[in-house]
Amino acid sequence: MKRFHTVQSIVILAILISLSSCRQKTSAVVAKEHISDKVYPILDTENSRWFFFSSASRPFGMVNLSPDTEIDGAWGSGYRYAVDTVKGFSHIHAWQISGLSVMPVTLDKSNENTIYTDFYSKFSHEKESVHPGYHYLELERYGIITELTSTKRVGFHKYSFPKDKKAGILFNLNTVLGPCDNIEGVLEKSGDKELSGKLIAVATHRRPKPLTIYFKIELNTPIESVARDPETGNYLLKLTPTEDSVLMKAGISYTSIENATKNIREELPNWDFNTVVEDSRNEWDGLLGRIKVEGGTEKEQRRFYTDLWHGLQGRRIISDVNGAYPDNTGETFRVGQIPLDEKGKPKFNHYNSDSFWGAQWTINTLWGLVYPEIKEDFVYSLLQYGKDGGLIPRGPSGGNYTYVMTGASSTPFIVSAIQQGIITDDLEDIYQALKKNHMLGGIMGKAGYEHKTDLGGGLKYYINKGYVPYPIPEGNFGGHQDGASLTMEYAYQDWTLAQLAKKLGHQDDYDSFVKRSKNYGNVFDSSKGWMRPKDVDGKWYDDFDPYQVEHGFIESNGAQSTWFVPHDLNGLAKIMGGNDMAVEKLNDQFKIAEELNFTAGTSHAQENHPEYGRIPINYGNQPSIQTAFIFNELGRPDLTQFWSRKVVAKAFSGLSPSTGYNGDEDQGLMGSLAVLMKIGLFQMNGGTEANPEYQIGSPIFDEITIKLNPKYYSDKNLTIQTMDNAPNNTQVKQVRFNDQPIENYRIRHSEIVKGGTLILEMSSRGMTNKD
Repeated sequence: MKRFHTVQSIVILAILISLSSCRQKTSAVVAKEHISDKVYPILDTENSRWFFFSSASRPFGMVNLSPDTEIDGAWGSGYRYAVDTVKGFSHIHAWQISGLSVMPVTLDKSNENTIYTDFYSKFSHEKESVHPGYHYLELERYGIITELTSTKRVGFHKYSFPKDKKAGILFNLNTVLGPCDNIEGVLEKSGDKELSGKLIAVATHRRPKPLTIYFKIELNTPIESVARDPETGNYLLKLTPTEDSVLMKAGISYTSIENATKNIREELPNWDFNTVVEDSRNEWDGLLGRIKVEGGTEKEQRRFYTDLWHGLQGRRIISDVNGAYPDNTGETFRVGQIPLDEKGKPKFNHYNSDSFWGAQWTINTLWGLVYPEIKEDFVYSLLQYGKDGGLIPRGPSGGNYTYVMTGASSTPFIVSAIQQGIITDDLEDIYQALKKNHMLGGIMGKAGYEHKTDLGGGLKYYINKGYVPYPIPEGNFGGHQDGASLTMEYAYQDWTLAQLAKKLGHQDDYDSFVKRSKNYGNVFDSSKGWMRPKDVDGKWYDDFDPYQVEHGFIESNGAQSTWFVPHDLNGLAKIMGGNDMAVEKLNDQFKIAEELNFTAGTSHAQENHPEYGRIPINYGNQPSIQTAFIFNELGRPDLTQFWSRKVVAKAFSGLSPSTGYNGDEDQGLMGSLAVLMKIGLFQMNGGTEANPEYQIGSPIFDEITIKLNPKYYSDKNLTIQTMDNAPNNTQVKQVRFNDQPIENYRIRHSEIVKGGTLILEMSSRGMTNKD
C-alpha cells in the first residue's frame, strides 16, 4: 500500500508541475489536503462489475470515464486490475448501459491498415495513478501518457503523444462493451476541431429496448482527417502535429447531439484540465467530508472512505443539464422534460439505477441521514417514472423498466424518505402510486426481468393463499421465482406500505397490508425450524436442505433467508420457540459462518459453489446482511456488538484489488452497509416506521462526526464518541446522548437530526453479555 501511495503522489506531482502555465496554482493543489486521497479506488477490482470501477467520474455522473481491460459481459468487465491490457477508454459504465469507447494511438505505415482491429496496449500499475475523479496511465505500446477526468456529463481527456510519432484517436463505436453491444456508430466532422456522432446500445435481456447515445467531441488541436473502416465501422482521427498535449472533451446525451453540446457548454466551457481535476476532487471531498472519523488505523480510515465512496456511485444520471431525459417507458421513445424551478433549472436529476433490493439496510439509512438531498433526488426520479410509465420502477435502465430482482423494493426507499421528513409534498399521490405496485397488475407480481407478463412473481397466490408457491404453477416467466423468499419479501414491503397508509389515515388499507405482512409465517416449517418453500397445494418442498442455495430462496439459502422478517422479528422468534431459542439458533449460525469469513467465497460467482454456498450467514449478498443486528431486537445487544465487529474485521476490512466486498457490490449497497456498521448505526426495518429508529452498534473509530444538512435537519453536527475503544473492547457498556442515558441501544431519528453527542462507553464485557 505504501508503494502505491508513494507512486501515486510522485506521478501526480510530476503531472501538475509539468503544467508550466499553472505552476503557482499547481503548488497550492499539491499542498492542499484532500479527504478523497484516503480513497483506495482499486479496491476489489479483481472482482468488479461493469458499473464499478469508474475512476474519472463525478458522484452519480452521466459520464463514468475509465480504462477498460475487459469488455465482454456485465460481470467481470470494465477495469480489472489483474489484466494488463487497455482495450479502450469508455464513457458509460452504468446498469445495463455502455458506450463511446476511444483509444489514443500512434500511427505509421506498419499499422495504418490494421489499427481498427489491432489497437490494444499493455500498461503497468507502476506507472498508474488513480483517485476519485482522475486516472493516469501510460500506454506502453504507443508511449502515450493518458489522463482522464470529467464533469457530470462530459469526459475530459489529456493525451501526451511522443513528439516523433503521428497522433491519432480511434473511436471504437461498434463493439461489445460490458453488458451490451454498441452498433450503428456514426461520427461526423462538424468543424476543424469538432465532431458529433451517435451509436445504439443494443437491447439486453434486462433492458428490453435499445438506447441511442449521442455525443459531441471537441479538441484543442485541428483534425487532419477522419476515416471510417468499412469492415468494423469504426473511425480513426488523424491529428495535426502539435508540440502540446492534446485535450479532448466528450459530452454525452441520451436525447440529442444538441443537448450533448449544451452539456459541454454548461459544464466545461474552458480547457483547464488541472482545474477540472481539482474541481472533481473538491466535489468528492465535499461529500466524503460529511463524515469525519478519528482514531483507528490508517488502513481502517482508508477502507472507511473507500466504502463511503462506493455508497456514492454506481447509479447514474441520465438527464441533461436542461432537464431533458430519455423516456422509454411507453410504446414509442420520447424525450421527457424534468420540471424546472423559478430559475429555469431542473428540479431534480433523472437516474439509471440497479434495483433497490437490499437498500432498506444500506442506502436507505446512509443517504437518509447523511445525504438527504441525494435521497430526495432519487425519490423524485422514481416518481417521474411512475408518471411516465404507470409504475414506480425497482431498477430502471435507459429510461425504461428492467424489472430487475423482485418485489416492490422502491416502496421502503420512498416510505423511509417520507418518514425521515425528506419528502413532504403530494403524499397522497405517492401513496396511491406505491399501492398500485402492491396490487395485481403492479410491479410486485413480476419476477425478475419479466417484461411482458406479471405471473412469475406469484402475487395472486400471495394474496389468495398467503404465500407464493414454489414452483409457480404457470411455469417460468422470469428470474428469481423462489416462492419462500418472495413471500417474505412481499410481507416486509407490505408492512412498510402499511406505515404510510397509517400516516395518511387509510385505516382499512393499513389493516389489510398489516395482515398481509404476517404471511411470512405461512412459509415457516415449525417441524424443521426453518423457512421452507411449499407448492401450490400446500405441500412442503421435498428433500429440503436449509443450506442448499436457491431452491425456493433468492440468491441465498434457507438458513440465511429464514431471518428475513425485519418488520416482525419478535413474531418470528415466537414461532421459533421464543427469544432465547432464536438467539441460540442465530448465534450458532454466526459461529459456523465465521469459519468462512462470513461470506460465500470472495465473489458473486462463487455463491453457488458447493464449498461456499452452504454458509448459514452471507455478508457477500443482500438477503442476510441485517442478521448481526437481529440480536439487538431480541434482547441481546451484546451479541449484535460482538458479531458486527467480527463481520467488519473479516468481511469489510481488506484493502487490496483482490479483497473488498467478497460478493455482489450492487451499486454501493455493500459499501453503505460497511459504513453503517463501522459508525455503529443501523435501521432494521429500513427506517420506514413513524419517527424511524436507529439501532446502536459497535463503532470501530474513537470519534465520528456527521455534518448534518441544514436544509433538512439541524445545522449542528452529530458526533459519536467511543470511550476506551479497542479491538477487544467491542461491547458497549453504557450509552448517553446529550448527557441523557439511552436505553435499549436505540435512538430516534427526530433526536439525532437535531445534532448532539452520542457517547458510548466501551468494554470487553457488555451489560447483558451472557456468554
